[in-house]
Amino acid sequence: MRNLKVIVPFLAGVILMMILFFSFRSCLNPAEKTEKSDYYILTNQISKMNKMVVLEQNTSSMQKTKMGYEFFGKEVSSNSIITYTRTNAQVSYDLNKMKMEVDSVNKRLIITELPEPEIRITPSVEIQSLDDSFFNRISEKDIKNVTQKAKATAINSIDQNRLKGEGKQQLMENLNTIFVLAKALNYTIEDQTGKLGVLKL
Repeated sequence: MRNLKVIVPFLAGVILMMILFFSFRSCLNPAEKTEKSDYYILTNQISKMNKMVVLEQNTSSMQKTKMGYEFFGKEVSSNSIITYTRTNAQVSYDLNKMKMEVDSVNKRLIITELPEPEIRITPSVEIQSLDDSFFNRISEKDIKNVTQKAKATAINSIDQNRLKGEGKQQLMENLNTIFVLAKALNYTIEDQTGKLGVLKL
């Protein structure tokens, strides 16, 4: 009987400790799972963006180059070359170079580094017309010079500053996908690059 009086309080104490333990554990687990879930969602979204963000611009132009010989100030023979130039311009950001840190404990998304824009301009020149003459033949050297000048003209015609501006806007639109998601998860966004002021973070 005396043993029973000792065992009953002991068992009651054990049961109470187990109830408190599991109650305490159940209170902690949801927060831990939420933090891990937030971290996974944000890092997964960032990994999806680790690709080239490209903005393209295509232009075309025609150019006529006239060549001739003069004799005593008068043109005695002339010919011309008409070229058609297609130009593809790209501005891109290598998002593999973008660095972000996710602080799931303090709910902070920290942007530490952004890539610089890369611009690539590729002109393609076609000869549309050759106005050749028997006495004034167009040589391969003439064609090469005309082609090079057409390419240089095409490259100079591209407004690279405007292209960079449009490319940056496209980058911001893609980054906003992450920022909206982060804010929905009650994260604060910290920009350590100083380049994202326009987003009013």
